[in-house]
Amino acid sequence: MLAGISKAGLSLPASHPEKWVVNCKQVGSGGKALVYLGRYLYRGVIREKDILSYTKSDVTFRYKDSKTGGYKTRTLPGADFIQIILQHVLPRRFRRARDYGLLHPNSKTLIKQLHYLLKFNPDQWQTLKKPRAVITCSCCGGAMKIVQTRIKPMVRWHSKPPQMDI
Repeated sequence: MLAGISKAGLSLPASHPEKWVVNCKQVGSGGKALVYLGRYLYRGVIREKDILSYTKSDVTFRYKDSKTGGYKTRTLPGADFIQIILQHVLPRRFRRARDYGLLHPNSKTLIKQLHYLLKFNPDQWQTLKKPRAVITCSCCGGAMKIVQTRIKPMVRWHSKPPQMDI
């Protein structure tokens, strides 16, 4: 493998390990491996149906653009595609917070029970917020926004509490 990397004109980073344990198996054209990675290992990164096509060197996929909200199509070399996917893999021994506690998908019934015990109706949450009065500019009459507030520090009259004689 190292000879193939050198022959291709590529180099390994200086921090690469000296001894490697590699278990490589042929998976055909790679399509099944790509489907497997999309389905099992990296849920939430890319779905199987979003991988539109692949060749020996390129992968075409679609993704949702966060700015426009629409879907876009992108074609990348296979190595770059895998690098983008691997950016979403957590380091060893890390877990996603959404998999535990109240953020776990199975905790919806627990949250409903807590709402019942606390006599809290989440539908009324919006009515609990009071609208803030609009502050208008004395010169132009336009609406002003609060950018920063400054509260004067409390004055300490005594450095020590007064002593009481009993």
